[in-house]
Amino acid sequence: MRQCRAGPQTAEDLVATLSATQGWQPSTVKTLLNRLLHKGAISAERDGRRFLYSVVLERDAWQRSQSVSLIDRLFGGRLAPLVAQFASQRKLSKTDITALKALLKEHSID
Repeated sequence: MRQCRAGPQTAEDLVATLSATQGWQPSTVKTLLNRLLHKGAISAERDGRRFLYSVVLERDAWQRSQSVSLIDRLFGGRLAPLVAQFASQRKLSKTDITALKALLKEHSID
């Protein structure tokens, strides 16, 4: 979810933003908010009759946790099958291959 401004936002603010930018329905936004709350990525604080939602888990931290979870769930924690799967679906460019070689060199245990 993109944050359009700093600080807590109401569900109505988020619905307005995501409806305009993504074309999402209010029920979709509220479902997303509920899922993010349960995952601990956002928090909700009561403000009268409404809730104010705030980011708890920054994007980089979320991406790291989701990446590890994906690799563990789908590839048994192994990176080679992950790369092989993506390479079988889409041809690797010379730039991709160069970047992968650099990563292997940087992270090898020789």
